[in-house]
Amino acid sequence: MTYPLQDIRVLDFSRVLAGPFAARMLSDLGADVIKIEPPDGDVTRYWGHEIANIPGYFHQQNAGKRNICVDLRADGAQDLIFSLVEKADIVIENYRSDVMPRLGLGYDDLRGVNKEIIMLSISGFGSKGPESRRPAYAPVIHAEAGLVQRSTSLKGVPLHDLPLSIADTNASLHGLVGILAALHMRKTTGTGQHIDMAMIEATVATDDQLQYDLDRSHDTGPLPNEIWELPFGPVLISSDFRLLFRLLVSELDLPDPSNPDMALEKKIALRRQAVDEFMQTLDTPDKFTRAMKTINIAWGYVRDPHDLPSQPTLDARGTFTEVEDRDGGKRHVVQSPYHFSDATSGVRGPTAHRGEHYREVLSDWLDMDHDSADTLLENKILLYDPNWRHH
Repeated sequence: MTYPLQDIRVLDFSRVLAGPFAARMLSDLGADVIKIEPPDGDVTRYWGHEIANIPGYFHQQNAGKRNICVDLRADGAQDLIFSLVEKADIVIENYRSDVMPRLGLGYDDLRGVNKEIIMLSISGFGSKGPESRRPAYAPVIHAEAGLVQRSTSLKGVPLHDLPLSIADTNASLHGLVGILAALHMRKTTGTGQHIDMAMIEATVATDDQLQYDLDRSHDTGPLPNEIWELPFGPVLISSDFRLLFRLLVSELDLPDPSNPDMALEKKIALRRQAVDEFMQTLDTPDKFTRAMKTINIAWGYVRDPHDLPSQPTLDARGTFTEVEDRDGGKRHVVQSPYHFSDATSGVRGPTAHRGEHYREVLSDWLDMDHDSADTLLENKILLYDPNWRHH
């Protein structure tokens, strides 16, 4: 085996981010991931720059997966899904908690077909509790989990959402941990698991700052990291200002402009002014990096995300790669971050059009001939139109 999970089969019923990201990571680790797309398409087919009818957001989260489009409400769809579940190891879905059971595809239904099936269900508020049927995207969880309020209160700015969907990706990654744990346990028990992953719970569990809020003790933590506007551009220095000042004085001979008799506020103001004036003398990246290396302080350039492919470490580690864009060219995609000593990981192919792999998937998984697969297409259980567009 070259890929760690190359003997694993996954049915991915999920949409948008929380489920698709988990399934994309499983694909990068070698699993055969089949995206079961609904007739109206994943909503992310509306988002991002489009090449060959594949928008950028959908491309990033679904590269390497094969795709069939199934109308789960059609007569005969449940039988088809059950046949696939018999061959599957993992099912991923991120509908509201009542949706899959209403379709006859809840965990109890699938377990009746395959007792070894592992099902990951990601929803905003989980399947148990008073809010189990609430719809939720990441911004809803950012608000409910206190992240929006904390960002505002600590920075003194108007209420605003976060610039990434951390609630989704937290739930994805915790879901991956659950899946891998269940795969390991299945070796002993011979049975699968249902993993009920609530986005709000995953977010709270991963929130390293929450203990300050619970104890009302933000004042006991370190001072926030600061961004300094230097002649060559902004940099973030990851240090308490008090430590930064002491190191500049002791290691780089910065004069202390204060004296013991000064009021604290004036002392702080003068020291900040002195540090700022010193920082402005570091007018090239080379001068700045030498100074930071001397005082052994962590720092980072404040980069435009558009330029991340040129970030030295990302470039050296092959974080950005290219796959076919389905239009005769190549398209960037971000790799999974797994680097093994004796195994392979990474995106394994381009992004699929809606439903395009129905023949090969049903042949590979169910030994179904093309005529039988085409009959499912004619009966509108499966859908595929190579010219279908989300517009």
